[in-house]
Amino acid sequence: MQISDNTILITGGGTGIGRALAEAFHARGNRIIVTGRRREMLQQTLDANPGMDAIELDIRDAADIRRVAGELRQSHPTLNAVIHNAGIMRTEDLQGGDTADAEDTIATNLLGPICLTAALMPLLLQQAQSTIVTVSSGLAFLPGAITPTYCATKAAIHSYSQSLRYQLRDTPVRVLEIVPPYVQTELTGPAHASDPNAMPLKAFVDEVMAIIEASPDAQEVCVDRVKPLRNAAAGGDYAAFFQRFNDARSGAAAAQWKGRSAP
Repeated sequence: MQISDNTILITGGGTGIGRALAEAFHARGNRIIVTGRRREMLQQTLDANPGMDAIELDIRDAADIRRVAGELRQSHPTLNAVIHNAGIMRTEDLQGGDTADAEDTIATNLLGPICLTAALMPLLLQQAQSTIVTVSSGLAFLPGAITPTYCATKAAIHSYSQSLRYQLRDTPVRVLEIVPPYVQTELTGPAHASDPNAMPLKAFVDEVMAIIEASPDAQEVCVDRVKPLRNAAAGGDYAAFFQRFNDARSGAAAAQWKGRSAP
């Protein structure tokens, strides 16, 4: 991915990783459009970053996705990159019989990016060079059992990214997957943003941008902190690693995250 002179749409750009990426790319001379469901968060991002644009978007709503894609064709015909960052993460009791959280998570984390990619594809294909950036997770490769559907959607996004990259191999569109570790954001609530066990947001985005600058043809961006999860299956003791990892998360983390969702 070229690091500057892009027109980039970033979903979930009002908070967390999305906003931090928006600001990092904006500082490098890119035209940025952030989307999200909450107008007040988008406005805060615009106020802090003159020159950015914003469009409200409910990524769960196929009709809203089509509306936004239509608006972008008119307002930003040079759009050549989309960063699929919007997502939610919820704890689930799989013995409880309730699938509402699972359905919402799949609609947001998986169907949303698939539908938005499809809606933007004609515009991306007509550019000289374009990039589709997906944001998966280290939990795509070693799931955390207390957030099962989140992990499943991120594993699906990884798989989808591989298939998308292959199908687009003879086009001007490239596919880049960013694989975050546990990062200090409010994904599961305010305590998440100050958890000392999570990677500071600025450090994460700085490392991501450095990797993209150094390796513009990269297909995956994995900061050092996520590599144990990304490479868990290759380590030879996956079952033991899975057990240790989830045992560590099932106590205090489960209590902290219980009932919490993304803003």
